[in-house]
Amino acid sequence: MSGFLNRLSTVFRAKADKALDKMEDPRETLEYSYKRQLELLQKVRRGVADVATSRKKVELQATQLNTQIDKLNGQAQKALEVGREDLAREALTRKSGLQQQLGDLQTQHAQLQAEEEKLVNASRSLQAKVDAFRTRKDTLKATYTAAQAQAQVTEAFTGIGEEMGDVGLAIQRAEDKTAEMQARAGAVDELIASGALDDITGSTKDDITRELEALSSGSQVDDELARMKAQLGSGPAAAQQAIEGGSGQQAQPPHQQGSAQQAPPQQAPFQAYPTQGQPGQDDLR
Repeated sequence: MSGFLNRLSTVFRAKADKALDKMEDPRETLEYSYKRQLELLQKVRRGVADVATSRKKVELQATQLNTQIDKLNGQAQKALEVGREDLAREALTRKSGLQQQLGDLQTQHAQLQAEEEKLVNASRSLQAKVDAFRTRKDTLKATYTAAQAQAQVTEAFTGIGEEMGDVGLAIQRAEDKTAEMQARAGAVDELIASGALDDITGSTKDDITRELEALSSGSQVDDELARMKAQLGSGPAAAQQAIEGGSGQQAQPPHQQGSAQQAPPQQAPFQAYPTQGQPGQDDLR
């Protein structure tokens, strides 16, 4: 039973020591130690003040005794002058007692003075130690604060800190969701481009539609370019010939448009320019 209680006591002490170590803040411990040293220094200073007060009282008592001794000495001389030897003897007897008291006060004064000097030196030494401890305390507190901040930042970046662990997980989830949405958007774009999905807005065209539109646009550009070259190089006749050669059909001149309305002619892909001196009905678009 005794062994079990000893083990249980050891476990409790270990648990308590671990809890206290986790709760302990070195900065608070340093501040408490500094506060206790200031209190001790204040007690030493108070002791110096008390000793100095006692010394001052002894000095006042000695001054009073010296005054009484001088007075008795004068009375003894006056008594001898009037022939009263008995009164002179009494005055000198009292003077002797006061001188003995004065000697004791002087001894006490010397002891108090030595004690006061000792306490003053101790106060100065303690003051120097307290000042050195304060400097050391401030340095240790600053170093501990910087180390603590550095450790917290490092743990935050690595995601192993207790306080910043949730932040690291949130960042990881945000990155995963962003990558997933980017992959989904790319897949949808590929499906629309291949024609597997229809774009209801009509803003996206499949590959076949884009190729057909490109061929049509290129044919129109070639015809337009041939017409412009013929017009600049050989005049309107060459331009019309170039157009007829490119289209494979004979364009209707402007003065035959009336008869062409009764028997619809073969429609040409482009309308030729009017000849010189005769205005055309429609402009080439």
